Amino acid sequence: MQIISSVKNPLIKNIKSLHRKKERLKNSSFVIEGIKIIEEAIESNYPIKNIVYTDQLLKVKDGENLFNKIREFHNLIYVTDNVFKEISDTENPQGVLAVAEIRQMEINQLNFNKMLFLLYLDQLQDPGNMGTIIRTADAFNVDCIIIGQGSVDPYNPKVVRATMGSIFRVPLVYETKGYGELKYLKEKGIHLYATSLEGSKLIYEVDYKSCFILAIGNESNGISEKIISMSNGLIKIPMPGKAESLNAGIAASIIMYEVMKQRS
Repeated sequence: MQIISSVKNPLIKNIKSLHRKKERLKNSSFVIEGIKIIEEAIESNYPIKNIVYTDQLLKVKDGENLFNKIREFHNLIYVTDNVFKEISDTENPQGVLAVAEIRQMEINQLNFNKMLFLLYLDQLQDPGNMGTIIRTADAFNVDCIIIGQGSVDPYNPKVVRATMGSIFRVPLVYETKGYGELKYLKEKGIHLYATSLEGSKLIYEVDYKSCFILAIGNESNGISEKIISMSNGLIKIPMPGKAESLNAGIAASIIMYEVMKQRS
């Protein structure tokens, strides 16, 4: 076990830098903080590079149980409280965080012999919405989420916390320039449905029992014109009440439930 007491330690500086998207991508790493989410990572056999803890871990609920699981970890680091404050991103730290590996999937790794259910997030901006969608996708067996350009980074600390551990189980693909991933999938004959208040079909009027992609749009502007032009149809959620629209995370969750209902 390594012991660090200086905030100027190169490893501590590196961990602190991972709160920035550029550094996360450069290092192919992100920070997870708290007992519950680290336990989720361990149970999911997700690749962890380092685990950092302080004495605080042994003073909080379930902290001792987690410590007994990580005490033999090969890259366990003990730090002082002032060092931990330097790298922590939570208001009430539990005295433990870890550096995990960003594990991305390539679109051609999908199993095209199965009935794929894919999500495409079109410039989704809100970390809470992103986290909710990833968590719900985990619940309803979405095969992959394509993170469209201009979307919030799924490895942003706020997103990671909102996923409640689902970030470790749902395959993610970063979109490349020119909508390459969507074009590749469309060439495979996979239909693309986009959510829109102008949709011609209600969500329960669509047959989801074949491979398809569901596109969720930006919170303010909805689906971009480019995605609309590529889609096989626009769909909408029936809303008999007075609300004009729904939160992107809630809308995506409702449609995912409808897909699960049809497929089961």
